[in-house]
Amino acid sequence: MSDLRTSRTRLAGAAATVVLAALSLTACDKGTGVHDEGASATATANSSSGAPSAGASKSAPDAEPASATKRPAATRVPATRTPAANAPASTAKPVTCEGSVTRTVAAPLTRPVNHLLLTVTNTGSKTCFLYGYPAVRFGEAQAVPPVIEDSQPQAVVTLKPGESGYAAVNLSSADGSGANGYTAKSLTVFFHGRSGNESTGASAHPPLPAKGVYVDDSLKVTYWQQSMDDAISW
Repeated sequence: MSDLRTSRTRLAGAAATVVLAALSLTACDKGTGVHDEGASATATANSSSGAPSAGASKSAPDAEPASATKRPAATRVPATRTPAANAPASTAKPVTCEGSVTRTVAAPLTRPVNHLLLTVTNTGSKTCFLYGYPAVRFGEAQAVPPVIEDSQPQAVVTLKPGESGYAAVNLSSADGSGANGYTAKSLTVFFHGRSGNESTGASAHPPLPAKGVYVDDSLKVTYWQQSMDDAISW
């Protein structure tokens, strides 16, 4: 009986060995191989904690937020210009230079001697024409002095806003040959119109030096000039 039990035990052990071998071969045929339980546990822990594995590739950059998407530039609509209510001075119709649109200054000169320089500046907003020559009256004189005909310019003096025109006044003879001399303390300047035969507009009253200026019957004036040099050359 003991021999029979021993034989059965050996047969059972051999059969278990055959079954385990068959199971191992089956696992190898499926390509799964034998897994290390410790390695599997480590991989499972890393996967659960979110830590990257050593062989993992870099993740792609995050997508740009929708709010950061560039919008196409808006097209600007050119502003519509509204025509000016008033025409610019350069295109406005010129007027005659006279006292209300000009400022007149009278300045005694040292050279030439016994001369006075009249400077008329356009203070208006339109171009003005300075016609002829200044009709001057010193003090209470009843007549205006004559003009030096040779001083007539080739064209009418034209003053844009801010520009000046000039005329010289020969007050008295340089050699003392003049007669009926007196000291004038005031001066009035009249402006000629286009015809040159009458005064037009407002007159000017430029101040004279406090001591006045000496004039005699050799008193005369030049035509209006575009430049100061032309005015004082007579």
